[in-house]
Amino acid sequence: MQLIILFGVLVSTYLMVIAKRIPALIRGFRYQSFCLFLVTFFIALHEHELDLFIVAGLLFILKVSLIPFLLYRIVRRIKVNEDLGLFINAQLSLLFALGFTYLSWVFTMYLIGPGNERFGIILAVAFFIVLAGLFLMIFRMTALAQIVGLLVMENGLFLLASTISGGMPFFVEIAIFFDVFVSILIMGFFVYRINKLFTHIDVNKLSRLRG
Repeated sequence: MQLIILFGVLVSTYLMVIAKRIPALIRGFRYQSFCLFLVTFFIALHEHELDLFIVAGLLFILKVSLIPFLLYRIVRRIKVNEDLGLFINAQLSLLFALGFTYLSWVFTMYLIGPGNERFGIILAVAFFIVLAGLFLMIFRMTALAQIVGLLVMENGLFLLASTISGGMPFFVEIAIFFDVFVSILIMGFFVYRINKLFTHIDVNKLSRLRG
């Protein structure tokens, strides 16, 4: 079951990497977060830990429901061009994603060695998600896409922490969720203000305003 969910995480990440429009990117993030919710929920069922049930519930409320809702609302309010502004086209982005997957697997096998492939798959998926989030932040031109890239990286780090240490301490998890939520509110406000002042949120054009 866990491998099927991880396959869902992989597919949703690939969908985000090749997405050309902002709604498709947000939808991919929602799918990915839902898969992480399932991973956490099944770990909670297996471990019988109340803390993990609470973390899974917060994950669902925050990343599957609330944050995608806020991002969709920002898109509707600022009436921005829904194109992501690709530095690299979707086909080449897919090749990068395949390369990241291979590199993550090779790096994981180098770290843990042969004989523990099941643990290695989870670790490799976590590394891949972090790399995919970094890719979105660098090679997408709109501020909203870069916010989603940051959230994707945070999802990867969440899976990495869950894999290596069985999850972070409960209050640390709560603090991180709170920080992520506040960050999205602040970044959403800045995106709204930037769009109001410059009538676009293309960071490539904004960088030309310097000096």
